[in-house]
Amino acid sequence: MTAQVSTVEWTGKSGRKYTYWVYPLPVNFTSVPGNYIFAKRNERGQWVPVYIGETGDLSERFENHHAMHCIRKNNATHLLVHKSSSERSKRLNEETDLLQNYSPSCNKQ
Repeated sequence: MTAQVSTVEWTGKSGRKYTYWVYPLPVNFTSVPGNYIFAKRNERGQWVPVYIGETGDLSERFENHHAMHCIRKNNATHLLVHKSSSERSKRLNEETDLLQNYSPSCNKQ
């Protein structure tokens, strides 16, 4: 992965906390499984999730992401990443936990 900038802690609906590394866009990663959040800061400097997802390979090009039009329209400036399990079910559990707490504008489920 590229140089790590800082971390942000996100809380799922379950109360579980997840630590994500913050990267300004655009960014490239090595091939590792993980969860990710496209986000921006609000006027108070707080992180606001625009899209929450998971992947078996963070090196996949996010430019071709199915929600990229919405992500850009909502002015996401950063990609926050949590290296995760190779087991998709664990990544999906984390994604669902966060989605249930934040309901980002670009997630359509």
